[in-house]
Amino acid sequence: MIIKGFKNVNVYVEGQGIVKKCILIKNGKIDKIVDNCEEAGLIELSADKIVVPGFIDEHVHGANHSDGMYTDPKDPINISKTIASEGVTSYCITTMTQTVENIDAALKNAKQFIDKDMHIGAKAIGIHLEGPFISRIYKGAQVLSAIQECNVDLFKHFQEVSGNHISIVTLAYEENGKELVHYLKKEGIVASLGHTNATYEEAMEGIKEGITCATHTYNAMTKLHHREVGVVGTVLLCDQIRGELICDLIHISAPAIQLLYKCKGKDGIILVTDAMEAKHLPDGEYALGGQPVFVSNGAARLKDGTLAGSILYMNHAIKNIQKVLGLGMTDAINFATMNPAKNLGIFDQKGSIKEQKDADFAVIDKEFNVYMTISEGHVVFEK
Repeated sequence: MIIKGFKNVNVYVEGQGIVKKCILIKNGKIDKIVDNCEEAGLIELSADKIVVPGFIDEHVHGANHSDGMYTDPKDPINISKTIASEGVTSYCITTMTQTVENIDAALKNAKQFIDKDMHIGAKAIGIHLEGPFISRIYKGAQVLSAIQECNVDLFKHFQEVSGNHISIVTLAYEENGKELVHYLKKEGIVASLGHTNATYEEAMEGIKEGITCATHTYNAMTKLHHREVGVVGTVLLCDQIRGELICDLIHISAPAIQLLYKCKGKDGIILVTDAMEAKHLPDGEYALGGQPVFVSNGAARLKDGTLAGSILYMNHAIKNIQKVLGLGMTDAINFATMNPAKNLGIFDQKGSIKEQKDADFAVIDKEFNVYMTISEGHVVFEK
């Protein structure tokens, strides 16, 4: 269903906060935001509902039995429909470290789905290539045998197969990453430091070369030590780096979230779910990257106890960070809207409610329960 807009609703407008407005939509864009309107067919909401920008998840592997590495055309459709129920309107299909052949197959499937632009759920706005250019020491739940050094030619191959849809790459800079980071910067692709054993000096060199993001900050990277601050310390110190954060309170403790915020501020944190196929499903045994994953009490782990992604909902991540940091509602929302949009270079189109931007909205209450999700004017979820 395509909507014409909203009438006299509480809406979080960029630069104004939460105000009472009418929103008029035309051709999938926000045409006008006005104080009063008499146009017929606009949606009216109860006083407890708020229209906010649609959430953006730049790092999500899967949900509801589907994964970005699966090659059935039904899988990205299923992921898109499922995560729309969390208020997500845009996301990056996320891959994993596997064989080149398996990555190719996943990229082809992602390309076909992105090119169709079906308006059946959250919109896949690109691909997050997480691996194979990572560290064996900090592989996390990635497949050890498929890890490779950074390689520009191999990346060019992946990008060709994907139809030029790769928009962010997680890499270990210390694994011959200089040339690849140079290339990504030139192509306008986000280079994100993650699954990395880099020292402070190596990480700083990578940042000077063009790295602008850290993948799931704190997790799968060299830790902070008083004689070698590692990647964690580098991320905390460098204002030019935005840090992804899995705010399920399992991957990261509350004090660690508070420390990251103290160092990065309101503009430097990007909420991600890093969710795997068990999201929206009961506890049990599932899979990630061809490895068995056991889900229990909100955590997804490999047999050896290694955390293997999450089962986090994006609206729950926002609620968690608001509670931990004691922030206002709009500041918490920005971590999942404005900040990822700026990170991906799409803030001129998405990430806030402003005239001429995409008509991407989540209708929520003050507890971040989601009642409706609209992607480019299309209702893709309704409770």
